[in-house]
Amino acid sequence: MAAVTLAALGSDSRHGRLDPRSPDPEGSRAVAELLRARGVGTRVVTTAREAAEAAGPRTTVLVAHPDRLGPAQHRALRSAIDLSGGRTVLLAPGGTALDALAPAVHTAGTAYEAALAPACTLPAAATAGRADTGSGHRYTTTARGAQACYPSGGHPTLLVLPSATAGGDTVVLGSETALLNRTLAAEGNASLALQLLGTRPDLVWYLPSPADQQDTEGDTADRSFLDLVPAGWSWALLQLVLAAALAALWRARRLGPLVAERLPVAIRASEATEGRARLYRRADARDRAATVLRAASRERLAALVGVPSAHTHDPAVLLPAVSARLTDPPGRDLTALLFGPPPADDAALVALADHLDALEREVRTS
Repeated sequence: MAAVTLAALGSDSRHGRLDPRSPDPEGSRAVAELLRARGVGTRVVTTAREAAEAAGPRTTVLVAHPDRLGPAQHRALRSAIDLSGGRTVLLAPGGTALDALAPAVHTAGTAYEAALAPACTLPAAATAGRADTGSGHRYTTTARGAQACYPSGGHPTLLVLPSATAGGDTVVLGSETALLNRTLAAEGNASLALQLLGTRPDLVWYLPSPADQQDTEGDTADRSFLDLVPAGWSWALLQLVLAAALAALWRARRLGPLVAERLPVAIRASEATEGRARLYRRADARDRAATVLRAASRERLAALVGVPSAHTHDPAVLLPAVSARLTDPPGRDLTALLFGPPPADDAALVALADHLDALEREVRTS
């Protein structure tokens, strides 16, 4: 057994949890190899339709994740369970899956112990002895002829239910642990897995694909948003909401009266202009002052003559428009006035400002 297990785990292929092709610790390739050594063939299917079509007296159908299926998939499997005459193994089904696939069984809380004693006369359980059937669901059942094994707190974690067709049965296993690669060699897990899955020559391992987990008949349209949230996320979302509310309350707290804030001193525009002019004069920045004066004049002139703002500082566009508004354009050197070099001295700077003012007045009154 150890050699087969090591061979199964030595492959480099990677699949998902409970996949009989996966050598990962959470996979189930080891049990598939042990079954193959005993003449039981394992075939993986990914849709409920394939699983139902493969069901028969010589077949065991293992449903790996029954709680992920929708009503349409549950109906297809239930029909196979009732009519096939083979064995169906449901791994850790919850309340919704049980209502659809094994309505005589109900959950009875969680079995917190991992390894449990069989405490029943089922040959498979008696041979295996203690096994890791705990750490999952416990069940109650009203089905006649049901065999209940591996109890925890008085409720079984393994049930074998006879089906409506002679020779068929349904196994409800409360935990997936016994089938995983990492725990197969512990306790009597390997023996229990082989006896539960190896009673027929063919094993159909149903791993629902993401597409098959969506109900194809539109039943999910009636589900609310909370119904679509995976188990456990609702509590996490509630904790996040409470944390956000506490943070908002903390940041919004006021522990006293409002504090009056002194506003900055208001400065008149004329004083700001004079202060800026003094700075230019102290730095002897006639070129910078002339540039500011000309740019401001060009912007005001462009607005007066209808030149777009994108062409305000383009001589080829602005000068013809301004010239058209003047009474004696030939006598004006608008290029030197609006785009010329910086003045040589303070007197020239003052004269430039006067000429710009005069030009603006003339354009405004034309």
